[in-house]
Amino acid sequence: MLGTMQDRPLALPHIFERAERFFPHKGIITADATGARSRRSYGEWAERTRRLATALDGLGISADGRVGTFCWNTAAHLELYFAAPCSGRVLHTLNIRLYPEQLTYIVNHAEDEVIFIERSLLGLIGPLLESFESVRHLVVIDDGAPTPLPEGYDFIDYEELIAGSEPATFTIEDENQAASMCYTSGTTGNPKGVIYTHRSTYLHTMAAMLADSVGTCERDVILPVVPMFHANAWGLAHAAVAAGADLVMPGPQMTPPALADMIVEERVTLAAGVPTIWMGVLPELEGRDTSALRVIPCGGSAVPKALSEAYREQIGLPILQAWGMTETSPVASVARLTSAMEDLSEEQQADLRAAQGMAVFGVELRIADQLTGESLPWDGETRGELQAAGPWVTGDYYNDDRAPDSFTEDGWLRTGDVAVITPEGFVRIVDRTKDVVKSGGEWISSVELENEIMAHPQVAEAAVIGVPHPKWSERPLACVVPVEGAELTKDDVLEFLDGRVAKWWLPDDVVFIDEVPKTSVGKFSKKDLRDRFGGHVLPTAE
Repeated sequence: MLGTMQDRPLALPHIFERAERFFPHKGIITADATGARSRRSYGEWAERTRRLATALDGLGISADGRVGTFCWNTAAHLELYFAAPCSGRVLHTLNIRLYPEQLTYIVNHAEDEVIFIERSLLGLIGPLLESFESVRHLVVIDDGAPTPLPEGYDFIDYEELIAGSEPATFTIEDENQAASMCYTSGTTGNPKGVIYTHRSTYLHTMAAMLADSVGTCERDVILPVVPMFHANAWGLAHAAVAAGADLVMPGPQMTPPALADMIVEERVTLAAGVPTIWMGVLPELEGRDTSALRVIPCGGSAVPKALSEAYREQIGLPILQAWGMTETSPVASVARLTSAMEDLSEEQQADLRAAQGMAVFGVELRIADQLTGESLPWDGETRGELQAAGPWVTGDYYNDDRAPDSFTEDGWLRTGDVAVITPEGFVRIVDRTKDVVKSGGEWISSVELENEIMAHPQVAEAAVIGVPHPKWSERPLACVVPVEGAELTKDDVLEFLDGRVAKWWLPDDVVFIDEVPKTSVGKFSKKDLRDRFGGHVLPTAE
């Protein structure tokens, strides 16, 4: 007779109860609006989380009601991360950097019943409160900011809410029920809602703990700079709890000096954020003790090779590039070099670290022809749309008729990224489908051009867009932010690129700007640049 296995749901209460039972002495350090840091043990956090779940009952939140959060990365936000889904509700993290009309759209579209707001963020959300149709309760979390409460609303104090509640018992029987939801950044049209189930979150958490992925473990001190309102903080909030790792939550203290202080003073081992964050932090770490750091995961947009190498040269640790999307929970690939790559030259290894790497265990990736849908070869040269599938890759959007356009007939997610895949399975994203420069029937990768320009020692940031050309349809325009005090010219940039890229890739013009505009999740906003420079007249018409 064949044996049988126990059928236990893959659900968040197991992650929560593991930390509660095995690691009550470990903890969460949170920086508040004043810069002060406080510590809360996992034991204290667990009891507060159970009380919070009961408080949701007291507020009359529906059995599967949406619980909105408008918060920084804090211990209180981590309490909400588990209290809502472990009690059967759906956590809905609201992106504090979205445009006002987008925030109103997603609150109403998700039908949030309550919103938890950190006091320092009241100024952002206050003017929008009257536009929220389904919200019945507003709870304020005091993070030390002196922000006044907007008049005309009944706010509930978070600490009083918890104090008046008894600890709840958690039971989730259906692993496929929704645990949380996150909306995309909405670069084209309204944001789209992605649902994460208990099962998908559980499996994604396990993936983040794999040695060849991010490798979170009990000995780690984790600083998630990536916001908890963006794709589950890349899974680090769940993985830290599952592993029993200490957490350092930056709260509103997101400046490079503050982050550098936390890395050094709290002996952080794992710090994760987008490239623009690490550009600012690197100078702040110069000459300081960063010996505790073992890995710096980075994603959101392509990591410039020059930035990764600058970290390797200064602190002995290159950046670890990872790739994913809101739709992939988000971790889908990690650029960890394999043992077969150890004999490559430093330059070759640096090139590979600047790629998006190999699909993590559990995720499948492929490239396909955008027009025919035909799968393309993994030869490191053939370019196609990157598509993804896996147990934590969404197959739909929440209540959205745009969903069919984002998935293939056989159920793979169409990522919108253009990529090549090497025979070894290393993915290199060369552009977004909407950002490639289409010149004379050929594609020019804006990402690869940007990386080469940002290798110039006098360039702080660079973004490349296509602008209309009478003969070639489009030609590249480089938008460059010089290092403060640098006297950089167009010829300096073009001479630096000469020999580093094909001559027909050289930008037709270079404009100097104060800052590259960013999206709500810290990526370069090419849309804003196209709006600004779409009518730019190129100096030649060859």
